[in-house]
Amino acid sequence: MSSFGDPSYGITRRLPGANFADVVEQVRARLGEQGFGVLTEIDVKATMKKKLDLDYEDYLILGACAPPFAHKALSLERSIGLLLPCNVVVASEDGAVVVSAIKPSAMFQVLEGVDIEEVAQEVGTRLTAALDGLTA
Repeated sequence: MSSFGDPSYGITRRLPGANFADVVEQVRARLGEQGFGVLTEIDVKATMKKKLDLDYEDYLILGACAPPFAHKALSLERSIGLLLPCNVVVASEDGAVVVSAIKPSAMFQVLEGVDIEEVAQEVGTRLTAALDGLTA
C-alpha cells in the first residue's frame, strides 16, 4: 500500500505514537469547536474487510460540514453539493496517526466563473485550526 504522504490538496498532520481512537475523538471535538459537524463516516478498514476480505490499517473518512458555509456555497453555485462535504481522513500508518483534510481552495478549483474564494478561505482556515490543535 502506498504511503499517505502530504498531498498538495490536503492539510495534513502526522502524530507519531498516537492512539487512533483517541485521535478520532480529538478530530471530532476540534471540528466541532470550529463549527463543523460530521455528517458521514466511512470506515474503510471495515468495508475492505467485509467486501473484499482485505486487511487494512485503520482508515476513517469523516464528511465534515459547517452549515453556514455550506449555505453560502450553495447560494453561489447550486451544484456545489457535488463537492460537499469536506472530507477529513484519519489513518494509521507506520506507528503514527495521520490526519488530513481537503483544502477547500483546491477542491473548488474545478468551478468556473463562481466567486467562491472567500468561503473556501474561511473553511480552509477553520479546518487548519482544527488540525493544528491535535496532539499525540
